[in-house]
This record gives sequence, structure tokens and C-alpha cells, in this order.
Amino acid sequence: MREELKAVIKYLKEYDGPEMNIMEVCGSHTAAIAKNGIPTILPDRIRLISGPGCPVCVTPSSYIDRLIQLSMKEHTCVVTFGDLMRVPGSETSLSAAKGEGARVAMVYSPMDILDMAAREKETTFIFAAVGFETTMPVYALLVDTIVRENIPNIKLLTALKTMPPVIDYLCRGGAAIDGFLAPGHVAVVTGSDAFEPLAEKYSIPFGVSGFSGPELLIAIAGILKARGEGRVMNFYPSVVTREGNERAEAMIDRYFDVCDASWRGMGAVTGSGRILKKEYDWIDAGSRGLDEDRQKNRACRCGEVLMGKIMPTECPLHGKVCTPLNPQGACMVSTEGSCYSWYIHHRTK
Repeated sequence: MREELKAVIKYLKEYDGPEMNIMEVCGSHTAAIAKNGIPTILPDRIRLISGPGCPVCVTPSSYIDRLIQLSMKEHTCVVTFGDLMRVPGSETSLSAAKGEGARVAMVYSPMDILDMAAREKETTFIFAAVGFETTMPVYALLVDTIVRENIPNIKLLTALKTMPPVIDYLCRGGAAIDGFLAPGHVAVVTGSDAFEPLAEKYSIPFGVSGFSGPELLIAIAGILKARGEGRVMNFYPSVVTREGNERAEAMIDRYFDVCDASWRGMGAVTGSGRILKKEYDWIDAGSRGLDEDRQKNRACRCGEVLMGKIMPTECPLHGKVCTPLNPQGACMVSTEGSCYSWYIHHRTK
């Protein structure tokens, strides 16, 4: 492995082929790329571009606004992961609303809501179900438990999104992308074959990668060597198979329908979301129709960052009025956000 890695690093440092833009569509990849200093190894002709891979970042402001409204209701508690707390809605955030008396609870697992609901039967607990294919199975398991045990005081407000349709959206829109670092966590569920139609359609290589520095470097080198080829390469075979986790996908399909979904800065993307089936409307806290996306600070360019149109440092707010302590957009909030990663790791390219 050590000799292979040395050869890969040498290949990347000495690369003198055509300029190539490689987009990662996974927030964990974005964070790992910055943490491992990978851009400093690459020549300028290889550009790593962050795409819409952070689930918190792509959630529209109307969804945050709806959570805040629910958290203000009597006998209601919104339950969420911590990184959603400071994401700006159109006016304020869940964290600020909590400071004004809203009831919001942070958890590490969606299943924690079961004990909360059992302790306070007079309270309606609403889980903020945000995420990609990676987290959908646990939401499906939560819904399965609610249905089987007929739990009346747990609901979900969903903003669930799927990766292949938004990649298709970017490519159809003419994004200057020559290759994709495919998300390893997503591919565990979907299988690497989920990206094959896109690779063939656009003659673009996809490299499914793990999250360590060496894994990412090997995947980047593989994508460079496959420039112009419409194929998917699995550089994460220890956990990713071609067919994926069929049981997890079946559980998702049992409770969720495919739907159009709104992405922050991009608007509605056809067939890119999942929503509770109509027969489970009694568990839904009002997820349909949350499409509006209004920036709290109109100068924020999060949408362009998420689409790879600009680098985070090209936003006039980055590192000035927009910092992790005072985020103006969602990309600066989450540890998986590209603006956050660029800022804390002093990334310049």
C-alpha cells in the first residue's frame, strides 16, 4: 500500500495532462479533502470542486421556517441533529428560536425520539428528517416502529434527497465537470451501479471513494486516468458493492415515495426526493410544498457554491461577515459544508 500510495502521489504531482475538474458530492469527502491537505498536493490543472453533498446545506429555508413554526406550538417539541440548529431560515434559526422559548431537542440518533415520546405522551415530537440515501434507512426503521407500535405522538418533517438526480441536473445544466468522486456512504445503500447510467450518459468517470487521505488520492488518480470514459470505478470495495444494500432499499421503498425536491439555491429538481407515502400522512408534520428558498442575507452565494459555479472564497461574505460563529448561509454551518471546511482549514484552492 505504501509503495502504491507513493506512486499515486508522484503521478498526481507530476500530472501534465488536460485540465480536469473533479467534483465531490459528499460532505464527508469535502471535509476529508480539506483536513488531509489534498489540494496542496495537486497541480493547478486539477481542480477539486465541492458539490451539493451536504444534506444540511441543501435544505431550503422554507423547511427551517416550518420547523421553527412547529417548535413554537404548545405541547410540541422539534427533535434534530445539532448541525441543523444554526442553519438560517428566511429570518432566523432553530437555535435563535430556542433562545426565545421554542422547544427544540438535539439527539445523536433518530431512534432516541422513541423514549422521549414514551415519557411525555401529551407532547408531539417531530423529528427533522434531513439527509440523503445514507440516513433514509434509519428513518424508514423509525417509521416502521411508529406504525407497528401505533405511536400517536411522533411525526416526521422530511427533507430527504437522493444523489443521482441532482448530479444529472448539474450535468444537464452544463456544469464543467470532468469526473465525480462518488459518495462512499451513499453507495453503501444504493450500490455503485446507481451511478452507471449517469457515467454512460455523459461519458464521465465516477470513482466511489472512502474517506481517508490515501483512499481519496487513489480515487482521484483513477478518475484522472479514466478521463472521458463513461464508467464507474469502485475504490471502496471493503464496504461498497455494485448492487448495494437491497434490504435497506426495500425498507425505504416500503414507506417513502419518490418526489420532486427543492434544493437550496437550485430550486426543484425532478425526482430527487423522498416523501412519506400518502397512507402514512398521519406521521407527516407537513413536509409537502416546502419549496420556497429565501436567503436571510441576499449577498450569500451558497447556491452557486453548491452547484460548483464558484469556490467558497469567491463569495464576498466568506471569512468577513460570514464565519462559523456568524454564518450567513448554510454552507458555513455544518462541518460538512464547503464554506466551513475552506474557512477552518485556510483552504485557498
